[in-house]
Amino acid sequence: MKIDARNRTCPKPVVLTLEALPKLAAGESLQVLVNDSVAEGNLTRLADEKDCELGVERSGKDVTLTFSPRGEVAASEAAATEAAAFCDVPDRTSAVVAVDTDSMGRGSDELGHILMKGLIYALAHQDQVPDTMLFYNGGARLTCEGSESLEDIRELESRGTKVLTCGTCLDFYGIRDKLAVGGVTNLYAIAQIVAARPGVTVL
Repeated sequence: MKIDARNRTCPKPVVLTLEALPKLAAGESLQVLVNDSVAEGNLTRLADEKDCELGVERSGKDVTLTFSPRGEVAASEAAATEAAAFCDVPDRTSAVVAVDTDSMGRGSDELGHILMKGLIYALAHQDQVPDTMLFYNGGARLTCEGSESLEDIRELESRGTKVLTCGTCLDFYGIRDKLAVGGVTNLYAIAQIVAARPGVTVL
């Protein structure tokens, strides 16, 4: 079994590993590919705790950690909860990021979509993530089925970011039933969030 956890920050690589180890058949190994030194250290501690032999192979910045359990590995609790014993959950900033379009900047819409996708990816993989992300008007499409940013927005949510999409906007575009990540909010709640957090960043 193999997990590609490159470009993912802890606790995600640990969570994925904890979920996979109990699924291994007798004699089977698990390979976890990372390119983050913090994740490597946390996974090394995990291997010792779970009584696994650990092989390490390096190729440039990529590191392949091979877990070979000496016995049966049973998950004692939810992987996300258990992961906290091996690494700290990344901190959130107090920032609120408002996304009012699915295309960043003016000029080429094609380029704008690429830029927006890249920016959301960057937000999801930095050391600290925003406290809240608001999606409204054209930005509502980003949290719905078919969005190329869904995986990254889910990553943000898994790291503690509150993801909220304007219900009026979802209804206007006829995509409420397509919402795939986060919750639905309204203008009253958005106004409260914005009023409580000076310096909201609008993408």
